[in-house]
Amino acid sequence: MAKEIERKFLLKDDSWKKEVTFSSFFCQAYIPIRSGEKFCTQRVRIAGEKAFLTLKSNRGTDGESFTRNEFEYSIPLEDARVILKDFCGNTVEKTRHIVPAGNMLRWEIDEFSGENAGLVVAEIELPASQSSFPIPAWLGEEVTHDHKYSNSFLAEHPYRKWEKDEKN
Repeated sequence: MAKEIERKFLLKDDSWKKEVTFSSFFCQAYIPIRSGEKFCTQRVRIAGEKAFLTLKSNRGTDGESFTRNEFEYSIPLEDARVILKDFCGNTVEKTRHIVPAGNMLRWEIDEFSGENAGLVVAEIELPASQSSFPIPAWLGEEVTHDHKYSNSFLAEHPYRKWEKDEKN
């Protein structure tokens, strides 16, 4: 069974940009699935010329709030385009930048566009929940436990509307 162990952070500045080794544009949307007490998200993502269908469980599958089950499958690009258009709600658009972190680890820095423009987060996937990882100078506050920084939340509550929503 596939597990995702991920930590997420805001950034202090944009000095990370000089360390980028690869970038790719993503467009994705979510179809939430709820059955009783169980909850997962179903994501359709287009990354460049490839497409994927992903199922992710809610966080905390093994007692750690940053570990969850994740299953990802390649699907035909044209199928993904139709699913995004006909089955999904709001899309999340971002450019993912890769920054090496050493020890076979890498930072995935998502620079959001569209309705989420202005938001930039860094994620690191770890081999185990207790794994150590380097803390670069540009890394800011950890938001792993704050659901509002999840892509599925951003699809329904875009970053550009946060200040307006907080006033209402």
